Amino acid sequence: MKNQLKLLATLGGLALIAGCQTEPEKGSLEHLTKISERIDGERLLSADATPQDWLSYGKNYKENRFSPLNQINASTIDSLGLAWSLDLGTSRGIEATPIVVDGIMYSTGPWSMVYAIDARKGELIWTYDPEVPKSYGEKACCDVVNRGVAIYKGKVYVGTLDGRLIAINAATGEKSWETQTFDQAKGYTITGAPRIIDGKVIIGNGGAEYGVRGFVTAYDALTGDEIWRFYTVPGNPDEGYESKAMEEAAKTWTGEWWKFGGGGTVWDAMAYDPELNLLYIGVGNGSPWNRDIRSPEGGDNLFLSSIVALNPADGTKEWHYQTTPGDSWDYTATQHIILADLELDGKLRKVLIQAPKNGFFYVIDRTNGEFISGEPYVYVNWAEGIDKATGRPIETSFARYSDTNSEIAPSPVGGHNWQPMAFSPSTKLVYIPAREMAMFYGQPENFSFIDDGKSWNTGSAYNATKAVRLDTLKRGTFGKLIAWDPIAQKEVWSVKHATPWNAGVLATENLVFQGTGLGDFVAYDARSGEKVWSYPLKTGIIASPITYEIDGIQYVTIPVGWGGVLGLWMSFTEQINPGTIYTFALGKNESLPDFPKKESKQLVSLDFDASPEELEHGNKLYARYCSACHGGGGQTAGGGTIPNLNYSKAAIFEMFAQIVTEGTFLEKGMPSFKDRLEEQDVADIKNYILSNAKTLAETQTN
Repeated sequence: MKNQLKLLATLGGLALIAGCQTEPEKGSLEHLTKISERIDGERLLSADATPQDWLSYGKNYKENRFSPLNQINASTIDSLGLAWSLDLGTSRGIEATPIVVDGIMYSTGPWSMVYAIDARKGELIWTYDPEVPKSYGEKACCDVVNRGVAIYKGKVYVGTLDGRLIAINAATGEKSWETQTFDQAKGYTITGAPRIIDGKVIIGNGGAEYGVRGFVTAYDALTGDEIWRFYTVPGNPDEGYESKAMEEAAKTWTGEWWKFGGGGTVWDAMAYDPELNLLYIGVGNGSPWNRDIRSPEGGDNLFLSSIVALNPADGTKEWHYQTTPGDSWDYTATQHIILADLELDGKLRKVLIQAPKNGFFYVIDRTNGEFISGEPYVYVNWAEGIDKATGRPIETSFARYSDTNSEIAPSPVGGHNWQPMAFSPSTKLVYIPAREMAMFYGQPENFSFIDDGKSWNTGSAYNATKAVRLDTLKRGTFGKLIAWDPIAQKEVWSVKHATPWNAGVLATENLVFQGTGLGDFVAYDARSGEKVWSYPLKTGIIASPITYEIDGIQYVTIPVGWGGVLGLWMSFTEQINPGTIYTFALGKNESLPDFPKKESKQLVSLDFDASPEELEHGNKLYARYCSACHGGGGQTAGGGTIPNLNYSKAAIFEMFAQIVTEGTFLEKGMPSFKDRLEEQDVADIKNYILSNAKTLAETQTN
């Protein structure tokens, strides 16, 4: 009897132990707590060992956006269908790359909103609203977007448009801590995703067009305390330099650059090599764009348009490489940075690869910043090439637009913008979401720096008093997906897109996924570029897809929400649908959401009374205060996420003054200009729009 009781007790104990070790229900509070707390430094270092998850913005520290998952491949993709969709109800651009941990997805949307989603069901778990003031949208040059979160030890981290770095409990969605990262009186914003390195949250910011000084900062991931800050351009010499790097950089500037901010914001690209213990950051354009204004006696203006390697422990500079010395074109080097090991001239080298805005594809030795090679991946006319001995561009005679209005390629939108590219270790190719696009640059007749944190200060504008230099090789404007060989430095294949504004990419063993401005989600053969699958999502796509695995099933997710800098004032689909996350798997065939059809837009036709002088004044005010969001006054399209005012309803013009000066549409992101525009100014802008709409209507009739 004793033995029987002993046996029962033993079995009971084992059952109790087993019960304690039972895994929590997927998607439960306990499950979210458990899986998020497991994401520590070691897990992030070994991200490639768990390909079923997508643990950071670029998937891993190399940021290569490559997945070895191959359940979805060229042989099976015909059966790829919609598994679920989740309507976020948003109306502005979605640029986020989601993070997925054991089937739990964390992503962001417009106005820095954060979402936790059960990817097994396609259901929302929690939403965190940082309550960014809608008036702050005026400082966002390129839409009120956010590119994603980071996750570490039970917390999700987001940088908000108004500059707060916030740690959120990954299980509950409640705020753990927040810290303000910059002076909100200035024109700073945050749109980029944070990175986690050795217990630190690394975050930069944007705003160079508005006259700010760039920097990147590391915070303690558990407490939010600042650990170090690296400035990218020097400040006022009379106030001393924060580091030897700034003392070095100041020698490459002239004049009183600090009065214009200088620029150099770190608004997107980062990568990390744990073996070399180097953090690589991409640095943005100058403030103003035009070097002749910010640094009138020339100079390289370090560290603008540069890749800078930092020691992540203390933020000290180890090396730099400048892609565009003395930048005058908004040629940021903030575009996607990827780390790879390539065999070059018979030797395996640790390299860093980048396709920045300036149109050249760079291969850099990531151990020391040595230039290895650089070739144009799109049409370039501002430089004839890169000097192989010095790694410096060979500028053309008209590049700095000193004597003429010059058509320069690429445009400020860049041969490649923020949309991430991908590198496949299988094909050894880089897949670049690129575009062919040029723009006129000119020396303004008069330049006055406006230091209000709200006004663009590019210092580059068409000058009616000077001649026009047209480029002799007009290529038109269009997008393209390029498969680029970084070893041979040449294009292997490309696909031409009808629109210049398309999505980032994802690479798998034999596929490349990308969304288009026409609203199609497409898969291409990674080696040939042949289209092998397409799914119509009916709204332009700009974000990057990801892939992951849940319970043995591979999924592909693409967040969709039209917007971004070009999407603000143009679109290429019949309508713009609400922001939605779409997820695909083999053998699935769910229906697309049935969004209400929006009414077609017509040019406004109202009488107005204004003199030619008043209309010209309205034109100038519109260009200064309205065009960045609403598009140029001569646009014939119906607008993007922000309406083309030529197509506004008559009721809008009846309340025009209230909208512009009293903030009637503030909650929609339309700021009040009460402190900048007089009553007559508002009337002149209104009449200019009505006059312009009349001209457009007459043109269409004729």
